[in-house]
Amino acid sequence: MGRAFEYRKASKMKRWGAMSKLFPKLGKIITMAAKEGSSNPDMNSKLRTAILNAKAENMPKDNIEAAIKRASAKDTASMTEVNYECKAPHGVLIFVETMTDNNTRTVANVKNILTKRGGELLTNGSLEFMFDRKALIEFDLKEGMDIEELELELIDAGLQEIEENENEVLVTANYTSFGTLTSALENMDIEIKKATLERMANSPISINEEQQAEIDLLLEKLEDDEDVQKVFTNLS
Repeated sequence: MGRAFEYRKASKMKRWGAMSKLFPKLGKIITMAAKEGSSNPDMNSKLRTAILNAKAENMPKDNIEAAIKRASAKDTASMTEVNYECKAPHGVLIFVETMTDNNTRTVANVKNILTKRGGELLTNGSLEFMFDRKALIEFDLKEGMDIEELELELIDAGLQEIEENENEVLVTANYTSFGTLTSALENMDIEIKKATLERMANSPISINEEQQAEIDLLLEKLEDDEDVQKVFTNLS
């Protein structure tokens, strides 16, 4: 398996899937997508993808529908996507993606978590060239479908890499090709299981077990914050 497939498999097994606040975080993404566009997923590709990913994490249908309805509520606060670039102990770099209705609160929380565990905030833009932003799309290979033919058909849609493992397929592309790739797959009647934008370190590093335990605690504290959506590191 290639690097992207290993990365995606590893991310499935990490804290993100076990977080107690997972559904509220997914709900926030759905609400924001519906608020920015139509509440009809057939007419709003961003909302359609948000719902798809929520279902992939077994989010109940009632929760999804409630998140969509919140978008039209008068008292629903406007959300802003804010990223933070951070340095942690042992040469670990961290990219934090948040969605917040109060940036003052969010930056204070992130800074406090970092400071208590030997980390610090960096100037925005410091890590942009340390991570590649990729679109990762998962689906099952349809019966009778040839993986090489599929690859040829998707190149024009922005495909960079395609990998198969036991009929599970992972397509990788630059993040700018996210929309064209998902549309191409839908037009081919391929059911997408999950579609996400990830940040993959250009030069992953390794640390020892003791250091890993220390960093894991820091990452868990960051991910527990209600405004934090995703956390990426340069760890291999």
